[in-house]
Formats: sequence, structure tokens, C-alpha cells
Amino acid sequence: MKASKTQLTQSLSTRSVASKLLTTASVGALLFGLSATAQADNWRYAHEEYEDDVQDVFAQEFKNYIEENSDHTVQVYRFGELGESDDIMEQTQNGILQFVNQSPGFTGALIPEAQIFFIPYLLPTDEQTVLNFFDESRAINEMFPELYAEQGLELLKMYPEGEMVITTDEPISSPEDMRNKKIRTMTNPLLSETYSAFGATPTPLPWGEVYGGLQTGILDGQENPIFWIESGGLYEVSPHLTFTGHGWFTTAMMANQDFYDGLSEEDQQLVQDATEAAYAHTMEHIQGLAEESLEKIQEASDEVTVTRLDEEQIEAFRERAPQVEERFLEMTGERGAELLELFKEDLANVTNE
Repeated sequence: MKASKTQLTQSLSTRSVASKLLTTASVGALLFGLSATAQADNWRYAHEEYEDDVQDVFAQEFKNYIEENSDHTVQVYRFGELGESDDIMEQTQNGILQFVNQSPGFTGALIPEAQIFFIPYLLPTDEQTVLNFFDESRAINEMFPELYAEQGLELLKMYPEGEMVITTDEPISSPEDMRNKKIRTMTNPLLSETYSAFGATPTPLPWGEVYGGLQTGILDGQENPIFWIESGGLYEVSPHLTFTGHGWFTTAMMANQDFYDGLSEEDQQLVQDATEAAYAHTMEHIQGLAEESLEKIQEASDEVTVTRLDEEQIEAFRERAPQVEERFLEMTGERGAELLELFKEDLANVTNE
């Protein structure tokens, strides 16, 4: 499985035209069968990752719960099968897909407030504290559903996947080391602001172009949770890993609002229960996942280096975070300010516990 994931990553950037044709054909097939599958209660769910990655674990558990507790079926589409992240979001908003899993890194253009997760050093690095925060946060569980609903989306669950790690073409330990480094970012304005603050040159690219960009030197580095660095083989072309402690990768599972509102109360409860079951299973799955993935990387390559910044080194990056927070407030206005204040209150409550 590992080899096939890496091969897929390498080939995506050279197959963009074919991929678009495949996507068009796939969507056409979905549209052709839309009325029939709706009557058959076959629900379609797309996410952004590979087989057995975190979003796939969530999706498969959701599928299993639905199919074990009802006559409905769930068809899961993984990364690339229906296009890139922006493609599957468009398909969900148009009702072609019933469910989608997409990170705020891409949703940020649609819902600017979702970019809050890219303010560096806002979230703690301790895994259990992060998990408690997602369980208890009023900002996440009360404010975000309203923001997503405005875009025709029923937010079912936000959840963390793992601490962000930067990979580069040479070891880094300071903002000075990042100077002029072309770091790939998701197509997210605030994430670009973060890497500008860190001293790098942010380079927004869709995921399908990342491996090739690192391999050819178009990119000098990128950021992702460690399991994704292992899964996508990124360490093969970007072997120097740095733990800066600046944030966690967050994602969201949601449904087309019209579809969800049209369900019976029984089926809405089924979806909610399946979501909670998938969440509980996935949060158990990610515990220890980073350590396991790092071990696999180090076993696979003797070129990999791992740098864990100490507190003094982290502070050199952290002191640049306020300008990113200021930019977030400029982008989101009064509502963003309200969200950020509540976010910080929620974090303080969890930390005090």
C-alpha cells in the first residue's frame, strides 16, 4: 500500500489533464445516477486523503455505522477520485455529494473565519489538551455550525488530525533559516501570511503538485502532519523534518444542507450518531499515530533528519505570530474578533482544567 500511495503522489502532477477528464467523467456518472441513487439511499462521501489515512478512517467508520444500523449505503471516494479539494466541495454544495471531509486550509476561501486554525501558536501542542479542546470548545461546537450553514453546509464534526511538521531541503532551526525558502501552502490566504511572518516565501499549490514541486526544486519545503508526510512519501524529496510546535492540522466533516434538512428525524439522528461513532474511533486512532509514522519514515530513509526546536528557538517563531492574528482580524472583521475571543476563552478553560 505504501508504494502505491507514493506512486500516486508522484504521478498526479504529470497527469493533470487526464485527471480533469477523469473527474469530469466521474461527476457525469454521478449526475446520471443521481435520482436513482437518491431513491436507493446510497449516500456519497468524499474526502482529501488516501486509504487508511485519518480522514479515510473517519469515513469508513461512518460508513460502517450507517450500513450496520440502517438500509442506507455509503460510497466513499478518496483523494483524486473526484478531483482536488475544491472540486469535492463544489460537488457537495451542488448536491452531487451528500458528505465531504475538507480542512479549513481549503475551506478558508469560502469561510474566512475557518482560517483561525492557521494562526500560529494559538493551539497547544499537547495531544490530550487539543482533544479536550475540540470536545468542549463553544467556538467549534456552537459558532462554526452557523458559519458553515451560511454556505449551504451542515457542519457535523471538526476534529484534529495531528501536529503540523515542516519539511525542507535542509535543516532549519530559526526564521533566518527560512528566509526565501519557497514553502508550499494550501490555497489559504492566512497560511500564506504565517509563512511570510516566518520569513519564507509562501507558495500556494494544490496537493497533486506538491511531490513533483519538491522533487524538481520548484518548492523548498511544505507542512503537514507527520502521518501524511509518511503516507505521501514527502520525506523522500523533502527529508529534513522540523517540529516547530506552531499548530495542528484540523479538518471538518459536513453534509449538503438541503440533503440533511430533507432527511427524516430518524435519519438525521442516524447521521449524528454515525458521526459521533466515527469521531470517537478516529480520536483513538490518532493517539500515537505521529510516533508510529515517524518511526516508519526513519526506517525507510537514512537521509531524514529530525529537529525538535527548544523553547528559545520556538520563541523566535512565536514572536512573529501577532502579525498573523492581526491579519486574521482584518480579513474577518467583527465576527472574526468575536470568534477569536471565544476561541481563546475556550483554550484557557481547557488549559486550566
